[in-house]
Amino acid sequence: MSKRALITGITGQDGSYLAEHLLSQGYQVWGLNRGQANPRKSRVSRLVSELSFVDGDLMDQASLVSAVDKVQPDEVYNLGAISFVPMSWQQAELVSEVNGMGVLRVLEAIRMVSGLNGSRHDSGAQIRFYQASSSEMFGKAAETPQSETTRFHPRSPYGVAKAYGHFMTRNYRESFGMYAVSGMLFNHESPRRGAEFVTRKISLAVARIKLGHQEKLHLGNLDAVRDWGYAGDYVRAMHLMLQQDEPSDYVVGTGAMHSVRDAVRFAFDHVGLDWRDHVVIDPALVRPAEVEILCADSARTRAELGWEPTVDFPELMRMMVDSDLKQATREHEYGDLLLAASW
Repeated sequence: MSKRALITGITGQDGSYLAEHLLSQGYQVWGLNRGQANPRKSRVSRLVSELSFVDGDLMDQASLVSAVDKVQPDEVYNLGAISFVPMSWQQAELVSEVNGMGVLRVLEAIRMVSGLNGSRHDSGAQIRFYQASSSEMFGKAAETPQSETTRFHPRSPYGVAKAYGHFMTRNYRESFGMYAVSGMLFNHESPRRGAEFVTRKISLAVARIKLGHQEKLHLGNLDAVRDWGYAGDYVRAMHLMLQQDEPSDYVVGTGAMHSVRDAVRFAFDHVGLDWRDHVVIDPALVRPAEVEILCADSARTRAELGWEPTVDFPELMRMMVDSDLKQATREHEYGDLLLAASW
C-alpha cells in the first residue's frame, strides 16, 4: 500500500520539488491548501492531476486537526512559512505566528489525531513529522562551519521564529515520543525561487539586462557569505530524515561558501557581461542586523543519510540564468508572465 504524505507549503519552491520526489517514490501526496488559493496557478500546476488537496491554514488549529484526520498521513512535511527574511522586520508578529506558532499547531494536530500523551512514549507506527528549520537560526554564528551542535544566535524575527519551531519539534519528540525531526537547511535555490530572493533577483536581472530590457541591478551587501545549494537536492534529504529508525535533527548544506558578489559574477559571466557595469550598491537594501557568514558542516548528514549534493553553486546560477533568459524572452514576446511559471 502506498505511503501518504501531507505537505504544507506545497506550492512553494521546496514543496513543489518535494511533491515531485515523493510522487517518484510511489507516494500518495496531499497538499495543504489555504483559503481560495488555486494550485493550478502555482508551481505545482503541472502536477495537479497527480496530487490531492485538503483545506487548512497554519494559523487555524481546528483546520489542521481536520486536515490530518482526513488525510491520515504516514508523513507530514511542514514547509509552510513566510520565507523572505527581510519581510520579517516589517511583519514580525505575522512571521512569528506562521513560522513559529504554526509549527506548534501542526505538531498539536498530529498529537491529537495520533492520541499521543505525556505518559505514552511509543515510537512505533505513527505519523512522522518533518520541520523545515533554517540556517538563519545560527545567525551570528559562534563557529564556522555550523553543525548540529552549534548554538543558535538568530539575527532576524524570521530566525527567532524558526528557532522556536525547531525547539518545539524537539520538545514534542522528547515529551510525547513523536517521530519529529528538523532539517537545518542552508540556503537552497532554483529557477522556482521567488523573485524577491537575492539569487533569483540576480538571475532575472542578468537575463533582462542581456536582452536589453533592463539597465541596472540594485543590491545591498555584496560581501555577505552563504552556503548555497540546489533545492532539488535538499528535498531528498528531507525525505531521508523520515526513513531512519530513530528521529534526529540534521544540518543540510554543501559546505562551500560564496559571497553575493560571487553570485553576481557567476551570473554575469555566463552571459558575457561585466557585472561592474551594471550593479548599483543600495544602502537601503542592507539588513538591520546582517548575517555575515553561514556555512554547513553536513558530515553527519552525509554519513548517516547517505546524502550528497549534485549541483554546485556556479552551475546553479547558470541554470537559473538560462531559465530566466527563456522567461524574459517570453515576457518580451507575449507580455506579462507570472514569475511562478518560470519553470
